[in-house]
Amino acid sequence: MESLIRFTAPPSPCGYLHDRNWALEYEHVTSATPADYMRRMAEGWRRFGYTFFRPQCPACTACHSLRVLAERFRPDRSQRRARKVNDNEVELRVGLPRVTRSRLALYDRYHAFQTDLKGWPQHPAKDPESYRDSFVHNPFPVQEWCYYLGQELVGVGYVDVLPKGMSAIYFFYDPDQRHRSLGTWNVLRVIEEAARRGLPHVYLGYHVAGCGSLEYKARFVPNETLGPDGVWRPFRT
Repeated sequence: MESLIRFTAPPSPCGYLHDRNWALEYEHVTSATPADYMRRMAEGWRRFGYTFFRPQCPACTACHSLRVLAERFRPDRSQRRARKVNDNEVELRVGLPRVTRSRLALYDRYHAFQTDLKGWPQHPAKDPESYRDSFVHNPFPVQEWCYYLGQELVGVGYVDVLPKGMSAIYFFYDPDQRHRSLGTWNVLRVIEEAARRGLPHVYLGYHVAGCGSLEYKARFVPNETLGPDGVWRPFRT
């Protein structure tokens, strides 16, 4: 892996817990392999495109990387309900990441909805270049998982296929279809695919107690979280 620059940004209002500040360490790489990224995830890093990041907050340790044990996963009642309402109705098409008007419009609608519902920070509309930097331009191949209801695009997710697992990078969906729990359905499909491939783990990013947008990840059991000593330990069983 080749690094271009690495730095820690000054403390700023936390994007997860609004009564706190965070300090994120960033690294912009010029090249990386899936194995490189697996090693970095074991140190608590995540990424969008070529930019890696992790929390380095001096007064808070609420962010914990979480992974699901794919072959031992067992869905709860709400997850089984999400499967029932979407299976055989919502079509999954897996391909290469790209920018289209429909993807940009869906991304903006999703974020506007989350701003109104959960108080997410308000952002300007996503432009094609920043979308490419986040999801399309990557140091190694990434899968784009698109969900269709008929011919209508209702969800988009990005997934890394790694040597010993799969990593769900990001997912957004049509707010008008929120009754379908498409975010849950996407994670279920990723877990299912990891188990089919014989990959032991699905990495879901950070779990943060007290952050409603991230706490849902712990419902996919059994799972493990990464400790500050770099050891994965059982979290919810």
